[in-house]
Amino acid sequence: MKAPLYFDWGVSMLFGWGVYGLNLLRHWPRVSGAPGYCIGQIQLDGLAGIDPLTARGLMMPLVESDQMRITLQNQENPAPLDGFVLHALGNHMLGSKWPRDGGITGRGATAGVIFFEDTNIPNAVDISKDYSVILAGCTWCEDILRSKGVDNVATVIQGIDPSLFHPAPRADLLPGRFAVFSGGKLEHRKAQDLVLVAFRAFAQRHPEAILVTAWHSPWPIAALSLNGNSAATDIQLTEDGNISPAAWAEANGIPKDQFMDIGTLPNHQMARVLREMDVALFPNRCEGGTNLVAMEAMACGVPTILSDNTGHKDLLATNGAFKLERQGPVIADKGTEGWGESDIEEIVEALEKAWSDRAEAKRRAAIGAAAMLEWSWHNQIGKLHDTLQRFSS
Repeated sequence: MKAPLYFDWGVSMLFGWGVYGLNLLRHWPRVSGAPGYCIGQIQLDGLAGIDPLTARGLMMPLVESDQMRITLQNQENPAPLDGFVLHALGNHMLGSKWPRDGGITGRGATAGVIFFEDTNIPNAVDISKDYSVILAGCTWCEDILRSKGVDNVATVIQGIDPSLFHPAPRADLLPGRFAVFSGGKLEHRKAQDLVLVAFRAFAQRHPEAILVTAWHSPWPIAALSLNGNSAATDIQLTEDGNISPAAWAEANGIPKDQFMDIGTLPNHQMARVLREMDVALFPNRCEGGTNLVAMEAMACGVPTILSDNTGHKDLLATNGAFKLERQGPVIADKGTEGWGESDIEEIVEALEKAWSDRAEAKRRAAIGAAAMLEWSWHNQIGKLHDTLQRFSS
């Protein structure tokens, strides 16, 4: 069935949902033979710096999407759309307007795409009845939902763009350095506090080491959730309400010449940075998806260290990354079933292994890159299409 797709979140090159939306516009027509429409708010500044050929290919889908969004906004009670509809859901299955509250529906399947971290979902079964299927961003999310009694759920993992994220020769932009990469918005579940504590110990033994970070996000206030680790100095907001990763690193004893934050970069510029890295470190406490930044690092052939919990387990199943096995319980003001607190000593040991055994790091990275090639956006959106067909009414 050649069915159009309508999704109700935006497109951007600056955050995960936006990258997902951008690739739905690009690949849905290729896998289904029907158009895709973004009926969320389109913020053109989130596409700044896009190359002319990509911009040309997206021009008509964006224009048609905006027209569709305006049309639907002007309808008081829009009839079910002729095709598939995707709703964005997060913690407590909140996000998009549920169908029972007037959210848009499709004559094919109306699906909720969910990435969550809080495992307290009191109305999971009731809410799931609004949807033909709940599409979980990782196996852990699916398992949690099934444990709550939801049975109309399937895992569809996000993808990477192999035309951008692939192994390639370095430009040698950090000669003589051992570069450790850490990416993701600053927040408790991303565990950048553990990154700083572990890197501080590693860097004391390796003066050539440098921590390269991509920690900025549109939500700087979330960084304060990292405070409270007795082994790390708390992060402070600047006078204008932003964050200074460099100041936080320095406050935690990391010398200025061993730290570099790259600021906010659009998705398509990240690959060149990643290919300069010697190792990528993600001791995250929880991932409601499979961690898009980690996937892109692996795709570039970067040896990658991952915590063995939640959404990371799907990546570790490829055998293409180093595993942080020692995972302690996490106490937070939310449900943390399946979360994990990585052990600082094991993180340092993993960094030392990547530093000392370059051949093993390279071998494992090659496995990871090959696995991520199979998880291209084209392939994963093809799986999305097949799953929606299976749950069509």
